[in-house]
Amino acid sequence: VAALALIGGGLGLWKRRYETTAQTLVGTGVVILYAVTFACKAIYQFPFFGPWPTGVLMVLITVAAFLLAVRMEAQAVAILGLLGGFLTPVLIGSNVDNPVALFSYITLLDLGLFAVIWHRRWHHLTLLAAVATLAIQMGWWGRFYEADKLVVLQVVQPWFVALFTGFFLGSEGTQRSNRWITTSVLLVGAVTLLSGLGLAASGSGEQPVRLFTLWLAVDALLLWAALQAPRLRWVEPGAGAAVFVLLAVWTVARARAEFLYPALGAYFAYALLHTAVPLVRLRLRPSEGPGLWSQLFPALTLALFVLPLLKDTGALPAVYWLAVLAVDLLAFVLAVLTGALLAVIGVLVLTLCVAAIAIGGSGVAAMGGNESLAVIAGFAVLFVAGGWWLSRKGNRPAVALPEWLQGMAWNGDPRLPVCGSGAILPFLLLTLLASRTPDLGSGALFGMTALLTVLTLGLARATGFHILSALGLVGAALVQWTWHGHRIDAAQAGATIAWHLAFYAAFTLFPFVIARQSIGRRSAWITGAVAGPVHFLLVYVTVKQAWPELPVPGLIPAAFAVPALAGLAWLARRWAGEVPHRLTVLSCQGAAALLLITLIFPIQFDRQWLTVAWALEGAALLWLFQRLPHPGLRYTGLALLAVAFARLTLNPYVLEYHERTGTRIWNWYLYAYPVATAAFFAGARLSRPPAHSVLGKDVRPVLRGLGTVLLFVLMNLEIADYFATGATLTFNFSGNLARDLSYTIGWSLFALALVVAGIVSSSRLTRYAGLGLLGITLLKLFFHDLARLNQLYRIAAFAGVAVVAILASFLYQRFLNRPDPTHEVAPT
Repeated sequence: VAALALIGGGLGLWKRRYETTAQTLVGTGVVILYAVTFACKAIYQFPFFGPWPTGVLMVLITVAAFLLAVRMEAQAVAILGLLGGFLTPVLIGSNVDNPVALFSYITLLDLGLFAVIWHRRWHHLTLLAAVATLAIQMGWWGRFYEADKLVVLQVVQPWFVALFTGFFLGSEGTQRSNRWITTSVLLVGAVTLLSGLGLAASGSGEQPVRLFTLWLAVDALLLWAALQAPRLRWVEPGAGAAVFVLLAVWTVARARAEFLYPALGAYFAYALLHTAVPLVRLRLRPSEGPGLWSQLFPALTLALFVLPLLKDTGALPAVYWLAVLAVDLLAFVLAVLTGALLAVIGVLVLTLCVAAIAIGGSGVAAMGGNESLAVIAGFAVLFVAGGWWLSRKGNRPAVALPEWLQGMAWNGDPRLPVCGSGAILPFLLLTLLASRTPDLGSGALFGMTALLTVLTLGLARATGFHILSALGLVGAALVQWTWHGHRIDAAQAGATIAWHLAFYAAFTLFPFVIARQSIGRRSAWITGAVAGPVHFLLVYVTVKQAWPELPVPGLIPAAFAVPALAGLAWLARRWAGEVPHRLTVLSCQGAAALLLITLIFPIQFDRQWLTVAWALEGAALLWLFQRLPHPGLRYTGLALLAVAFARLTLNPYVLEYHERTGTRIWNWYLYAYPVATAAFFAGARLSRPPAHSVLGKDVRPVLRGLGTVLLFVLMNLEIADYFATGATLTFNFSGNLARDLSYTIGWSLFALALVVAGIVSSSRLTRYAGLGLLGITLLKLFFHDLARLNQLYRIAAFAGVAVVAILASFLYQRFLNRPDPTHEVAPT
């Protein structure tokens, strides 16, 4: 009676415009009605006040409070009604679990509250409603939830997210939305997803279909809200990252063979959902491109595909790889329609990881050779087709790359890294397969390599990205070298050589096949030139393994040099005039031909052929530079000479490469070092002005000096070899009187030769080097040899060095100390 009297009095005062007092009386009356109703049930337990009647009465009180609040514009009354309404299930208390009735009541309560908020724009009440709704859900979870009741959460949690999302979208559509409503819908969604961690780790994780449906439904609702409100674009990566974590946690904790199909379905649905969002956004707002995070979700999906490989989920079914291919296809669709190139780059990297773990693994999920070949072929076809499709869309995708990635674009076109990654990835997988599958035959391996080569070269021709041919050459060479490193069978040498020659022909003839398209472009031509030396090495290794006693191995580089020279002649005749990159292409073709030619001599003599070939190739490139003045030829030639010098002088293993023969002096040092020396002196002679300096320094004295050092090293090696007794060469300056004397006399004679050479060439530096070496020889004689030589050897050493010193003195006086005949003497 008191409560009804307060409410009636409040209404009377409200009509007389005493709003504050009226709202106070009405609010007090509502609180008393709630208290009395609760007391009738909980304290006095009147027969009429059972759970249902009490609940209905409290609902009526709540409805009345809302109506009064709207009528009187009393927020306090609305808040009291909200609190009372949500406390009703708690106050009436019952040990009977009836989720249908409970959450239906909460739904009606939220709808009534939304009506009040909509009518009076008391937006902050939305946040109170969200907090209260979540509290009711958590209360039911803590009191009644068990794993077999997951179906309740599967319906209830997405339902309330949908309820608040609908109210948010309605407010957004009528320009009524604000931070309170936005915060409410995000709070409900975030708490719902956060609670999924507990579900994934509990017994509910044994019901993956229900869990995945719940998470993906909430994810879809939040994405729907983000699409309608541009300011909420950050919700997309936030919700996607949360669902990714949930799926990853479940996979790590619960994934088993029987759950593999639901998991694959959830992974693909996750990728499909987040791929569709940028497409829908582009349709709603064409000016908005996909953001950075939008492009990463296909790759995140493939990261989920990695997790089952790390667990004992049994042999992977074919549908697993179909799902991976489907995710890759989604990334290509996203890239083509929106320009999200980063999505394709991400899936290429993650696909490589997935396939590499499956191919290179050792568990039950590891694939056999034939299955691996099928997977690699599928990826190759998809990536090549996707790259071609992407290349047909013009330059639009360039705007979708972040600024820090646009620098990776080739010639300003960011599609090339995508096509290149897709082309090289199958070769890397095939290389891994070749290294991990010993029972894989060469026919299957090289047949798949041939398929990948054809696809890569076809993509290069179709897209105009001729650099892809170089990637194809690198990939094919990796596969061939890997196969050689694990299984070189002499019985299969003929077939292996045939495969090598087939790949060599493919890459060498490719630029000639597309000659009209490639004129003025250099990538394919350079690749064709490099293919010769690369496949020569493969053929040479095979031949040496199968027929180690081949009498004329020098014919192998000679045979490879013929097509290189023919190609050079064809290019020189066809590419005349001002064709772009003509000089570069001709230089590369000529360098490849010269390399093969210079390999003939060192291979025929068999020892240190690589080092000698480098020295000869360096001199040959400097000769070619005189006819094709491309700077790359000169720098490459000088670099090869420097490497050859380092290998012959700074490499301690040069003493151990080959066992000593029974013949003294006549060894491989006697041709390796003089040939390299001749290459250095030839390089100095070929470095004519104005192309004689590097970084402002004349390289000719340097080349002559390095050649002279090689001769000095050769002399010492031959002396050491003459007196050596073991299987390898060693330097020792004690214990052998004849050897010590030989070093002393040899050094002095070499010093005299330097002095003579310096006088003849008018080179002050050479003369000083000779005098310096002569001084070192004298120091060795006095401080080392005299203490160890007997009287006879001591006399011989003194006599030899004295003769050298006298000769040097005579030469200086004869040629360098003569008076100038043009000099006039003053009269005395």
